[in-house]
Amino acid sequence: MRLTALVAALSILLPAAAFAGPASDAVKFFYVPAVRFEADAQYRDRFTDPVTKLFDLNDQAIKKHPDEVACIDFDPGLDAQDFDQKSVSKTLKLSETVDGDKAEVTATFSLFSEGDDSKREMVWSLKKIGGKWKISDIASKTSDWKLSALGCVAGQE
Repeated sequence: MRLTALVAALSILLPAAAFAGPASDAVKFFYVPAVRFEADAQYRDRFTDPVTKLFDLNDQAIKKHPDEVACIDFDPGLDAQDFDQKSVSKTLKLSETVDGDKAEVTATFSLFSEGDDSKREMVWSLKKIGGKWKISDIASKTSDWKLSALGCVAGQE
């Protein structure tokens, strides 16, 4: 009887836990098993304002000037253009702090196996919307910038 009650309780609790997941899972998606470009339209549902506005302007800039570099010419989650996937995967460490429906996930990693200039520390800001963690901003502690503060004049009218 106890086993039946335990199975019933777990079947109710596990889908709810898997649905939301920890905030760090939302960030980990962009690093492993392969680095994914955050501004790619297929990942847009993982973000919310204010960065979705920048991504929309970036999309407009690409459409208006397809032969020119768009507003986002680097991978925001890496703070770089070049990297070695094995090094990123091997060195990635995530830590999160959650305060209600807001969270910050700090990602530390190395772009390459050698060189102090390849170390990165990125802070991802998230909001829980509809039970899912959505990314509202990415900041580089290494290079001192914030994605929401970047401009995109090329995508504006």
